[in-house]
Amino acid sequence: MYKRILFPTDGSDITSKALQTAIGMARLNGAELVTLAVKEPFPYSAVSEMQPVPPQEFFDAQERIAAARVKLVTDAAAAAGVTAKGYTVEGLHPWEAILDQAKAAGADLIVMASHGRRGMSALLLGSETQKVLTHSTLPVLVVR
Repeated sequence: MYKRILFPTDGSDITSKALQTAIGMARLNGAELVTLAVKEPFPYSAVSEMQPVPPQEFFDAQERIAAARVKLVTDAAAAAGVTAKGYTVEGLHPWEAILDQAKAAGADLIVMASHGRRGMSALLLGSETQKVLTHSTLPVLVVR
């Protein structure tokens, strides 16, 4: 049914729990798992040229964190006998990066976690999962 499943990860506990669902779906369908970690862009400031962290140091740290998150997913998939690829991309809006990667990878399903925020906190904090659901033309499986 599904050939390529995209699993975005942010390294949170809830995402780790959703990973088992993504791996199970991939194994059940004989699908490839594609994982993605979105890196934050450098916080350039127009107020001052003084930055607390040099840009290259910031980029290197972001890449190390994102690569470690991706490696956890690809290692777990490999241990379960599921083929997996991992990517790190920079994105101002993670939901847009997720949808762009889904298209680039030829994914036919997105499996992602929801932190389960409701009411005012969901409105104020926003939800990357909600934005993916709103804008995706692909099926999205939300794991809570």
